[in-house]
Amino acid sequence: MKDLLIFIPAHNEQDNIEKVACDLREHCSAYDFVVIDDGSTDDTVRICKENDIPVMPLPVNLGLDGVFQTGNKYAYLNGYERTVQFDGDGQHSAKYIAALMQKMDEGYDIVVGSRFVSEKKPGGLRMMGSRIISGAFKLTTGQRLNDPTSGMRLIDRKVMKQVAYDPNCGEEPDTWAYFVRKGAKLTEVQVEMSEREAGQSYLTFGRSIAYMFRMMVSMIFINLFRGGREK
Repeated sequence: MKDLLIFIPAHNEQDNIEKVACDLREHCSAYDFVVIDDGSTDDTVRICKENDIPVMPLPVNLGLDGVFQTGNKYAYLNGYERTVQFDGDGQHSAKYIAALMQKMDEGYDIVVGSRFVSEKKPGGLRMMGSRIISGAFKLTTGQRLNDPTSGMRLIDRKVMKQVAYDPNCGEEPDTWAYFVRKGAKLTEVQVEMSEREAGQSYLTFGRSIAYMFRMMVSMIFINLFRGGREK
């Protein structure tokens, strides 16, 4: 078995992807990583190939959930024990991956890189959705998740297998609520995240409101009728 695969979802990240790969090579040289290009229309794939960055170009745009399942299925079929999702926009820092790995060694199935373990969550409209989703998570699982929208998550092989083959397991907070309700052990590790330096986020204000509503409905209602966790 191989220890860890770091997979990087990327869609039109030509201005960020080389920097992300350099960060991983500096801090995570012992682990494998791959860029999963989600149908980019810019030069993301070309830049990866020219700089010897491992890249898996998808023929069509699958969206983040599709890339998430692709990365975990690739890791599962190739014998990796764990995976971590690492953003292609430069917001995550590779130096924290070691801390996530160390925490999982204490017996956890899911370790989330969180901005708000020892740091206080700021106020304002920007964080209102995060607070509401955190509340829904606590209501349905009995456990607090301080940073439910963090995209930096380390999972073990048991969780990886179900994510790889269950189309209901996307990369959103409702998936982690489902796993916790079914007995998975989840914890958070304090990390710092940077602001996106180039490109644009897909989350507009309207999309953020729709996302928050969808997560609440899924966590409070839909997850109650889902089947058991894979063994």
